[in-house]
Amino acid sequence: MSRAAIRYAKAILQKANENNTEAVVFGEMQSVHSTIENSRELQTVLQSPVIKANDKKNALLKIFSGQSEATHSLIKILVDNKRISLLGNVAKSYVDLYNDQQGVKVATVTTAVPLSSELEEKVMAKVKELTGSEKVTLKNDINPAIIGGFILRVGDIQYNASIANQLGNLKREFSKSI
Repeated sequence: MSRAAIRYAKAILQKANENNTEAVVFGEMQSVHSTIENSRELQTVLQSPVIKANDKKNALLKIFSGQSEATHSLIKILVDNKRISLLGNVAKSYVDLYNDQQGVKVATVTTAVPLSSELEEKVMAKVKELTGSEKVTLKNDINPAIIGGFILRVGDIQYNASIANQLGNLKREFSKSI
């Protein structure tokens, strides 16, 4: 994340805390981030130097019309400061800052196929054991390249139990012994 995106996110969180709307804004920022993340066209529009700032602002205000004044203000401020391309990063930074403030740990599990509910429970138990936190949010990324198993990442801790990693380790061992 850029320092600018984090500064904007901190300012929004501070304002939301003052207005007791931080949870509402949290939901909106999750929505903004996922909308931008899942739309190649929207990413292109936000990055484009050809599209007028006012057109970007109007489009975003229409897309996020159901959201609060806090989100609308953020869009307007970013357009005015010629920083609208940061919107997705600001939203992601806000989500991270809010989770830190609430003591919520976010764990990312990368699997070859979607997690079953049984495996999800086991992973949640492992994350709670590793972090000592009862407040855990689990995010599942799917990457068929890992073949099987999983990669668990919580903050700066990574546990790699993927088949691809094990095959890589075997390959290195064979290379050493030859």
